[in-house]
Amino acid sequence: MARPKRLSDAQIRKALPALQGWRFSRGALRCEFKFESFSKAVQFVVKVGGLAEASDHHPDIDIRYCVVRLALHTHDVGGVSDRDFSLARVIDGQSAGRNSV
Repeated sequence: MARPKRLSDAQIRKALPALQGWRFSRGALRCEFKFESFSKAVQFVVKVGGLAEASDHHPDIDIRYCVVRLALHTHDVGGVSDRDFSLARVIDGQSAGRNSV
């Protein structure tokens, strides 16, 4: 696999509208997901973990009761790359039953 390239802030901001509820902040793509119960939030985290393993690209995950916060950035390039946008799109496809906060 080719080494990903760091995207410029302008490239990131141009691509953001294609994602559901994600924002660019503190050098990462970030999104919060709110679920109706802790159990559903944990189920979502397990799904995200599987997706991350399959793509060999791992988000920072924070869970607080019913709210899951994800941050995506490519450590190898010190910023956001296409890999982060790809994983965010896949995660969006698996986030039914949540409200983006």
